[in-house]
Amino acid sequence: MPDGEIIVIGGGYGGIRLAKQLDEVARVTLVDRKEVFFHRIAALRAGVHEEWTTTPFIPYDRLLRNGRVVVGKAIDIDTGERQVRLATGERLPYDVVVIATGADYPEPARFLGTTTEEAGKTFAAHQESVAAAEHVLIVGGGLGGVELTAEIRLARPDARVTLAHAGPELLSSTGSKWAGRRALAWLESHDVEVRLDSFVSPGPDFGTYRDGRGNLIEADLSFWANGTTPNTLWLRLAGHGDWLNAAGQVKVDRMLRVDGRLDVFAVGDVNDVSELKVSPVAFAQADIAAHNIRAYLGSSGRHRKEPRLYRPIRRTPLIVPLGPADGITLLPVPGGETAVLGARTSTLAKAKTLMTPYIRKQLGYPA
Repeated sequence: MPDGEIIVIGGGYGGIRLAKQLDEVARVTLVDRKEVFFHRIAALRAGVHEEWTTTPFIPYDRLLRNGRVVVGKAIDIDTGERQVRLATGERLPYDVVVIATGADYPEPARFLGTTTEEAGKTFAAHQESVAAAEHVLIVGGGLGGVELTAEIRLARPDARVTLAHAGPELLSSTGSKWAGRRALAWLESHDVEVRLDSFVSPGPDFGTYRDGRGNLIEADLSFWANGTTPNTLWLRLAGHGDWLNAAGQVKVDRMLRVDGRLDVFAVGDVNDVSELKVSPVAFAQADIAAHNIRAYLGSSGRHRKEPRLYRPIRRTPLIVPLGPADGITLLPVPGGETAVLGARTSTLAKAKTLMTPYIRKQLGYPA
């Protein structure tokens, strides 16, 4: 049986999947700055509805049977000594290290602090702001922006809600014009003001915003759902800037190894694989990386495993919830087309529960 010290830095979707798969074949240490897993898929609803405040927080204590979880912040990977250095000064020796630190998302899809109490207070503050706002502005018409706009509209049917998107179509990252049109139709039918081709920036005064045409928008609450930032600043500060591309993503080869190294991998939002950064993709990358790590650890002998190449997922099912009882499902079908399905499929697959039961099972908890 292969053996070795595996350090997984980051306990997001890719990190937990990979750590769990390697738990039976190596000594796994999962390092994360948070004391619990953050189910980010549920975060947008948690930022609007009080009853969802604690839903995104799932303890790590049942994830690993043999390995351990260390709450801490990694600040360096010493490839010479083969050690991960934590902010506390502790050094963790490794045979293989995996970078799975993900990306930083705009609020409310962000875990602020390190404890559930700290993050919960942030969600509660967003809930209070949404409940009191007369005009809410959401900037960004991608997956997160459309979902958040729907959550706010359903929670506050009496408020004015505006979605401003810099591009000509909503949900453009999906590659489906039909999905964008359906999202636009839903939002407009629920009295959301949708501004397309509208690049928005902060205005001259508090609570004011200006679009690309010079028009002034006044809103007492705003959310910016227009992109993510890879959590790799710590690598640059540690002297590993050559591992990163211009966007700050970790450069990996077809086996998900970093910078041609045999013992350093990167999975999920943090790497430069060109595909949608969603949880099913993070799981798929973790599966391939886990296989390749097992192959590396057992690299000699008659029964050695051959490494596998990771093939980017160009077409994957996607679900955009529009509240708990509606949504848009994009389902790839043979021939290169994409079927766009509506409320029933979206509700059963994701919108109602936001995949919480499935993720809880991944972490060893009952659904």
